[in-house]
Amino acid sequence: MSDPVLELQGLEKGYNLGQPSEVRVLRGLDLTVARGEAVALVAPSGAGKSTLLHIAGLLDTADAGRVAIGGQDMGQAGDRARTAMRRAEVGFVYQFHHLLPEFTALENVMLPQLANGVAREAAEARARDLLGRVGVADRAGHRPAALSGGQQQRVAFCRALANGPALLLADEPTGNLDGATAEQVFDALMALVRDTGMSALIATHNLDLAARMDRVVRMDEGRIAG
Repeated sequence: MSDPVLELQGLEKGYNLGQPSEVRVLRGLDLTVARGEAVALVAPSGAGKSTLLHIAGLLDTADAGRVAIGGQDMGQAGDRARTAMRRAEVGFVYQFHHLLPEFTALENVMLPQLANGVAREAAEARARDLLGRVGVADRAGHRPAALSGGQQQRVAFCRALANGPALLLADEPTGNLDGATAEQVFDALMALVRDTGMSALIATHNLDLAARMDRVVRMDEGRIAG
């Protein structure tokens, strides 16, 4: 695969969960995501999807294996380098939006940019542009409690994309929404992905949504089954 944004090779991960023996979650897992590719990750609950995404996004470390983002091997990188890479190149979306309740929708999308040193005027302009792309520009001044679940998740998408990451990682991003709202929110997410040309690895139980992406991969017994 040419020009990969994400390369995972031979990932191993286990946990001691108060049991006599270690629980192996990842068992030599390999996965590559090309630039501009949207990949659906499908697996039953407890199969290790969240663990995989956390390792891919440099929030957790594997016991063994290689993690490279944009061709840069991050497996042995220090905390500072991992944090810098995560801020610059990786965006996260979760099932629950995790918006900061004391800030407006606009401010929630501005904050990651301000933390990265972007000037306030430029951060606000980009935030307004992103909110407009997903149809919630008119809710920019509202705090999360005044937004519907679908609107909150759209704002979370914008926040994840605020710094222009090369890679978007999403863990069941529509899992907390009803069917009709999930369809609308997913369409908004995919439009953002396509418009920006970023790569995306999206874990979902929804096979209809998964089928709209470029490729579907399945996890089975800690490996990618196809």
